[in-house]
Amino acid sequence: MELELAFTLYVDLDAPVEVGATPQGTRRIIPITGGRFEGPLLKGDILPGGADWNLVRPDGIVHLWARYTIRADDGALIMVTNEGWGTQDDATMQQIFSGVPMDPAGWYCRTQPRFEADMGRHQWLNESVFAGDLRPPTRADQVVVDIYRIP
Repeated sequence: MELELAFTLYVDLDAPVEVGATPQGTRRIIPITGGRFEGPLLKGDILPGGADWNLVRPDGIVHLWARYTIRADDGALIMVTNEGWGTQDDATMQQIFSGVPMDPAGWYCRTQPRFEADMGRHQWLNESVFAGDLRPPTRADQVVVDIYRIP
């Protein structure tokens, strides 16, 4: 089975809002301020107003849960829920937010994006399974996620 690159998300971020230590780990909210996505299957803009409700667990695993809206170049609005796991402990997350580029060696962060689209031209998003590969961050105000369709 081969993965098919659907598009790449370039997600613009604001500074994280630190909720602090909770029974589940260190919680922060990372506002999504916009961005762009482009690829062989879909292109468009990422709308401001979403966020990643990020949790660094005591075992050093980060749980990502992002919810936001994208607008395809044809005007269609598509809801995105992107949940995943990474091996970034709290110190690594602080390094990312300070703007220090990440060393790609040892980086691991994968997601399972789900889409909610109209039942017409973008119905394929509702009917497909996707995997996301969050690239090692190179700046504090943006993440890049390659989205693959699993045929």
